[in-house]
Amino acid sequence: MNFRIFLILKAAIYTQYGGPEVLQVRDVEKPQPKDDEVLVKVRAVSINDWDWGLLIGEPWVNRTSKKPKYPILGSDIAGTVEAVGKSVARFKAGDEVFGDLSNMWGGFAEYVCAKEKMLAIKSPKMTFEEAAAIPQAGMLAVQGLIDAGKVKRGEKVLINGAAGGVGTLGIHLVNNIGGAEMTGVDSFHKLDILTQLGYQHTVDYTREDFTNTGKRYDLILDVKTNRPLHHYLRALNAGGRYITVGGSLGKIFAVFALGPVIGLFTGKKFRVVALKTNKDLEFMKELFDQGKLKVLIDGPYKLEQIRDVFEKYRNGQQRGKMVIAIN
Repeated sequence: MNFRIFLILKAAIYTQYGGPEVLQVRDVEKPQPKDDEVLVKVRAVSINDWDWGLLIGEPWVNRTSKKPKYPILGSDIAGTVEAVGKSVARFKAGDEVFGDLSNMWGGFAEYVCAKEKMLAIKSPKMTFEEAAAIPQAGMLAVQGLIDAGKVKRGEKVLINGAAGGVGTLGIHLVNNIGGAEMTGVDSFHKLDILTQLGYQHTVDYTREDFTNTGKRYDLILDVKTNRPLHHYLRALNAGGRYITVGGSLGKIFAVFALGPVIGLFTGKKFRVVALKTNKDLEFMKELFDQGKLKVLIDGPYKLEQIRDVFEKYRNGQQRGKMVIAIN
């Protein structure tokens, strides 16, 4: 007789769309890597907007079937390689790795399989929690501020949603260039963090609309994209750039569709950043090793606390990047 041995691990799963209450920590079968995959023992995983959108099934693009396509969420992971497929050349058992597993997911678990191209070697100077906080937020910060925004020394820069992962990493990218005047927008109870990180000016969005103060900026990086396009237009200096990396799908589409036309008449640029996953991991790792990048972590939490963590995320209470540590 042939017997198949099932190895059991803990994972946070959901089988229907909904809020944090639909998440359950259960025993599941340990995954086995395919030829081009790496089996990672997960040590830490962080939460992203995509996790929340897939959990609740909003916007409509995240609800492509009656039941969730990916029952285990979590994309930004850090851990130790346990096994590799026969065609994997870059990694071996024992390597410490990190990366964004978007479109495979599975990070809210003790083990996950990932395509080889989704991972990079973790810096020995990073904790697993710090490494898990970097991939998606770090890539959006680099690609928004540097690649698309082309931030320059001495400019006036504003980040909307500054106390999350993108804003708390992005401040270091701008400060490394030097001389910029930084403004961070978030809720009142997070403004102290922004000041500690080096933002010279802070705006409490619950009390003040930064697009309606008369102040203008050379570069706006928007994580929230929650205002009409013409509001951002009036907040830009001549030749200014507006870059969105997340927020309302309808308003992001407006930037994509109308931004180039408005730019022709105003000389101001509007861009939507389509995330290139893991493109700049080596760059971020280099900055971290040089002491030029610091990671602000909210947590770490335990996997068993995942409902509470997502509830906190839903209420906008995160301060930095929310990270779950997995034993």
